Amino acid sequence: MNMAQVLLGLGSNLGNRLANLENAVAALATLGPVRRSCWFETEPVGPELAGEPAFLNGAVALDTDLGPAELLERILGLERELGREPGRRSGSRTIDIDILLAGDRAYDRDGLRVPHPRMHERAFVLVPLSEIAADAVHPGTGRSVREMLDEVDCSVVKRFRAR
Repeated sequence: MNMAQVLLGLGSNLGNRLANLENAVAALATLGPVRRSCWFETEPVGPELAGEPAFLNGAVALDTDLGPAELLERILGLERELGREPGRRSGSRTIDIDILLAGDRAYDRDGLRVPHPRMHERAFVLVPLSEIAADAVHPGTGRSVREMLDEVDCSVVKRFRAR
């Protein structure tokens, strides 16, 4: 298989959020070359997260020859190694790594949907993603990350500055 760029969304709201994200980037770098966005802080989204700590979010471009299913398996292993509790699909977490886009390919099987089904609605995904892949195109809609970003409220996403 040829090397392809996969775009990932990262998030953490438990423990040392910054260290969790930096450790995730280092772990992803074992799978291929990576570029990352800045980190952004956002309040949790959804009723199941009411009152939970704020998230740090970012995006990573990973060049890899792994297919989507194998990449997901490796990511789930990395999340476990980094302290994520297995089985939790939503809620607070030490680390969350989502496959957002895989080039111009769509994938829907084995519990994985690429492009990520809600990425176009989420400023906390699109703001960091626009830093590293503003021209990436969603294969289902034909719209770029930049175009999708223009349609969401970005006021809730703040650039994180470590103190």
